[in-house]
Amino acid sequence: MVDLGQIARAIGDEYLRSRATTPFQRNALRDIQRCRTEEMGSLYAVCDRCGAEHLQFRSCQNRSCPRCQAGAREAWLEARERELLPVPYFHVVFTVPEALNSIALYCPEFFYAELLRAAGKALLDVGRQKLHVQLGCMTVLHTWGQNLSLHPHAHCVVPGGGLSEDRTRWMGLRSSKYLLPVKVLASRFRTLLCRAVRAAAKDGRLDRVPTEIGLTAAIRKASEQNWVVYAKPPFGGPEQVLDYIARYTHRIAISNRRIVSFANGQVTFKWRDYADNNRRKLMVLNAIEFMRRFLMHVLPDRFVRIRYFGLLANAKRRRNIALARLLLGAATPRPRPERRMLVVLCPICAAARATACDSRLLRSPPTSEAA
Repeated sequence: MVDLGQIARAIGDEYLRSRATTPFQRNALRDIQRCRTEEMGSLYAVCDRCGAEHLQFRSCQNRSCPRCQAGAREAWLEARERELLPVPYFHVVFTVPEALNSIALYCPEFFYAELLRAAGKALLDVGRQKLHVQLGCMTVLHTWGQNLSLHPHAHCVVPGGGLSEDRTRWMGLRSSKYLLPVKVLASRFRTLLCRAVRAAAKDGRLDRVPTEIGLTAAIRKASEQNWVVYAKPPFGGPEQVLDYIARYTHRIAISNRRIVSFANGQVTFKWRDYADNNRRKLMVLNAIEFMRRFLMHVLPDRFVRIRYFGLLANAKRRRNIALARLLLGAATPRPRPERRMLVVLCPICAAARATACDSRLLRSPPTSEAA
């Protein structure tokens, strides 16, 4: 079975010689090349199924490596389960127009931080205006489309309700199937992000964007477009929202299961075409182009891609959740569901591998309103 590590080891050095890369892209590529090879060193592991000892190469633990996210995902999921409230949860997706992609490419630290901030603040502002409550939300950055193109957007998970302005009541939604008007959210999101981008351009914080791109014209074009925000129906329960979103929070641009083959300098991978009724297709790319697209989605070092706003903001999250539970008449946390644990298996038992994951995948949103 072909994986990203094999492709990186085969063409990674050639790519670094022929293409300009950032330090964090070079670090990610080097780590993926070395992951679970002799270069990383080895240790003896005991099979959880038959008890046999076997030699196992160490993993790189780079967050851009598709083989190293399972442990981090499970730890994150366990921590979030303690914060669940007995209310419906909504999934809202904020997307940005293609005209701003150049800023994302050349100034990712600024642009992605402002994208998450604008999405979170738009939810809080519209919630305060329409519902007169303080909402809370978790925002997760996602930068890619199914074909590895640059498609920045934010996935937001929002509890269905919030604290009243005097913090004495929990105010639920009038409808269990409706959160906030998406057109109002999109307008507020556009205002906040365009305002931040204009201020940064004026202050010289976007000087890395080449002059030939026409930054002012790109911002003007984006501000004149209708931006796309859409909300999915509420999840069946709080546990479902976490199971769903946890498959995404620690994912990268492409998983190994989507890579079909690597031969004669060509990479074939599976993707879903939203413009063609979500049909599953195969895409064939030159290996260098495949690596270029993949590395576009490697985030800067120490960039926080999961952020919290409103009553879920880090500084007061524990206090606010305790107050919300008290007002909801559920002062104790919900019992945590029993989860199947990741296990260590020897090569002989690997066919019986057991994980907590299933076949459902979080799909990237469409790149246009028509899709």
